[in-house]
Amino acid sequence: MSRRPTVLALLAASTLGLAACGGGGNSTATTEADAANCPGDVLDVVVSVNQWGDIVRALGGDCANVTTVINSTALDPHDYEPTTGDIASFEDADLVVVNGADYDHWASDAVDNLDPEPTVVDAADVVGVEDGHSDDADHADDADHGSVNPHLWYSPEYVAQTATAITDALSDLSPGAADYFADRAAAWQTDLQPYTDELTTLQGLTAGKTYAATETVFDYTAAAVGLTDATPEGYRDAASNESDPSSGDVAAFEAALADGSIDVLVYNTQTEGSVPEQLRSAAESAGVPVVEVTESVPDGDDSFVQWQLGQLQQLADALGGGQ
Repeated sequence: MSRRPTVLALLAASTLGLAACGGGGNSTATTEADAANCPGDVLDVVVSVNQWGDIVRALGGDCANVTTVINSTALDPHDYEPTTGDIASFEDADLVVVNGADYDHWASDAVDNLDPEPTVVDAADVVGVEDGHSDDADHADDADHGSVNPHLWYSPEYVAQTATAITDALSDLSPGAADYFADRAAAWQTDLQPYTDELTTLQGLTAGKTYAATETVFDYTAAAVGLTDATPEGYRDAASNESDPSSGDVAAFEAALADGSIDVLVYNTQTEGSVPEQLRSAAESAGVPVVEVTESVPDGDDSFVQWQLGQLQQLADALGGGQ
């Protein structure tokens, strides 16, 4: 049964306008399985965004053809409009992995209109984030005021939970490869160890330390290592709602940087606009270290661990723990 007309009609009528980072074009990436090395059925897996793409590739190994729809910092997941090729990949998928939490709703919408639907791992559903709120008490305070922080891949706990759900889904879809997928999951945990070790190191450096952020992308990690959020509330609310902060909000942020209330500024380099640049300049003038982060995996760097590890090491250096 062809499912394409229904999905195409839905997506053609949908125009989404929450922009955080600019750019355009198509950067879909696909890695091929090696059926000769797979003890079960080879699966076709589609991942909405590259923050989860490397994790899925590692867990699927030679038993999964993995297509990552957005694989570039030049594309904004919030307002991405899938191509006909993207839609075809969803139609043919055995498994779809999405972030959820309204971050990549174009992918969720596409899947919802397929009949029959493929198996879906929605990270937000897996970790209990739904309808703009977190069911996890340990992370409830990390949610943007009144709405969830969708940057779930920055939570070490959420990454672990989602990875387990992906392995379970792969095993259910290809039972003959269940032991293989279990081995892949164990190998991925080993590969993840440098990231885990760096988190532990940071937990020993953050006592009494504060941070402020130009956007909320890094908040889950900051909370996991024990940093206190000192971002002025007015600015944080504006950033969370993707609205422009008032001049008073910006002035309060600059004052906090100047008076020593903030130990580290976390700066999202994918953000467009003069205000973040103004705050970075204020931090540098005040001698506040700046830690650069990105919302998605940088172009040319497909490794989740190396991406995250580089940012964590920057934070350790900023807190005085560098070698």
